[in-house]
Amino acid sequence: MSVTSSSSSLSTFAALWRLKPFVRPIMGRLIGGALSALAAAVIALMIPIVLEQIVKGPIATGGIGLIAVGAFGVLALALGEAAMVWLRRWFVLTPATEVEFQMRTDLYSRLQSLPVAFHDRWQSGQLLSRMMQDIGLIRRWIAFGLILLVVNILTIGIGAVLLFRWHWLLGTIFLVTGLPMWIQGYLFEKRYGTLARRSQDQAGDLATSVEESVHGIRVLKAFGRGKHALSRFSRQAETLRETELSKARAVGEIWFWLDLMPQIAFGLSLITGIWLIADGAIDVPQLFAFFAMATVLRWPIESIGFLFSFMLDARTATDRVFDIFQETNTITDPENPVSIAEPHGRLAFEGAHFRYQDAGAAERDLLDGIDLVLEPGETMALVGLTGSGKTTLTTLPARLYDVTGGRVTLDGVDIRDLELSELRRHVAMAFEDATLFSASVRENVLLGRADLDLRSEEADRVLHEALDVAQAGFAEQLPEGLETIIGEEGLSLSGGQRQRLALARAVAAAPKVLVLDDPLSALDVDTEALVEEALRHVLAETTALIVAHRPSTVALADRVALLEKGRITAVGKHSDLLRTSAHYRHVISSLEAEEAARTGAIPIITEAVAEAHQREQQEAADAADQDALEEEVQA
Repeated sequence: MSVTSSSSSLSTFAALWRLKPFVRPIMGRLIGGALSALAAAVIALMIPIVLEQIVKGPIATGGIGLIAVGAFGVLALALGEAAMVWLRRWFVLTPATEVEFQMRTDLYSRLQSLPVAFHDRWQSGQLLSRMMQDIGLIRRWIAFGLILLVVNILTIGIGAVLLFRWHWLLGTIFLVTGLPMWIQGYLFEKRYGTLARRSQDQAGDLATSVEESVHGIRVLKAFGRGKHALSRFSRQAETLRETELSKARAVGEIWFWLDLMPQIAFGLSLITGIWLIADGAIDVPQLFAFFAMATVLRWPIESIGFLFSFMLDARTATDRVFDIFQETNTITDPENPVSIAEPHGRLAFEGAHFRYQDAGAAERDLLDGIDLVLEPGETMALVGLTGSGKTTLTTLPARLYDVTGGRVTLDGVDIRDLELSELRRHVAMAFEDATLFSASVRENVLLGRADLDLRSEEADRVLHEALDVAQAGFAEQLPEGLETIIGEEGLSLSGGQRQRLALARAVAAAPKVLVLDDPLSALDVDTEALVEEALRHVLAETTALIVAHRPSTVALADRVALLEKGRITAVGKHSDLLRTSAHYRHVISSLEAEEAARTGAIPIITEAVAEAHQREQQEAADAADQDALEEEVQA
């Protein structure tokens, strides 16, 4: 899915003007580069005038010494032009890389600050292409395209005026033959701008496909779908190729006019010049100088098409980058933040509602009025059928998403009134899908402890305690121990190993509230039992909300909350809910069946559950008898 630019209505100048904050620190160097380039152009324009004087004087009179002086004069001008070109590069190349660095840093910071809802909508390949390809293109345009475009336009203007120096008719021919190029340039902008945007978006889609296939290589190989992925990639690559060919055709058309019109101008000027010489209006040295000047102007004229397309590419890249900068961040720090001096960990959901941004207007809220209180130090298990909203509920305490109604409080303070940095010091999470980074085991586990020096004794103590709780001692046996660099997303480890390290990371953060979304799903039975035993000690002083997808996880909890159709319909001890809630019994039976399918074990139906099933069947039979009786009465 490509993201359409929200800035397409801006003019090219207005779109590029948005780069001003990034360019302002190097503006002096850019001006220096532009002046150097202009000086080089002016020197080049002086050479035809010097040549005219050489032809008129030393060559006409045959003075060898003066000819040599004139030749050295032309050489000096050429060396001066080369020096100015070198100076232009010296002025702009390094500062342009500073702009690139600052844009990349700011864009990365922006991506980190934008809410999860933004990342749900955007493909990672699109973000990657903007971060690397588009910003690199903007840097090249600032260092090269912008200055040369401005200087070459000025050079053409100055040169055109100088052409009138020899004869007005020759200058007029030069200007009139240039009109078709400007008309074609206007039409070119309309067409090429659309193609450039389409091409860059398609390149982002292609990058997404590559990333997805690399990350999902195990799945593709396991299902033998490599050829299917290749076919899909080939179609996308072919679409991009066709767009690039359309761009090339558009550039080819503008180059046709840029090549044709100067040739026509040269031909007409030659015929007119010969006629003017015959008429005595000009002499041969003047015609020679005119053509020398026209030759100097040929490169600036021909470069306009390339530089114009370069500018449009840069404009499109700027639009794509600013699509991200202009995104509204809905999860931000409050204007007047509140701080919790001594957090206790009382977590409360008060009439909390939530619906995803793409939910239909007729759909009910996914979380439809959640009322739930976790007391300090309490462990609460959250159970419910698939799709009931359990995982979504766990994202609210850390403000990965914000409630769309009601509120979530920590120690009586609305979490939206806390600075995000403080909130996320108090609330830590471990997800079922454990994500690790390309860093050492130490850095991954201590990710949430910015307050620690990773090489300190205290960091070592926290690290080893967290690994012990998560039963992640295997990390010590890795090739370089705790300094082993984990591969991208931790795919070099097993699912259970990744999950244990992610759990260790959450434990090491030492939060007051710990939110665990089925953190033990990939563990074997024996390891799970050891982790649960260690977690009991950790959770003794920590408020914990645990999504339970396995019956054994429920055993960790002091109380259990039942989530049904977006609402908490029952809260209590496991044994009490088995007796009082038919839906809870159904959920637990489902969890036991899933666990039996996973482990190959026979489901263990406790006496309480068996009695509950008998009671449920009796209630169903009584209801059926009552319905039959009512039908007879109505008959």
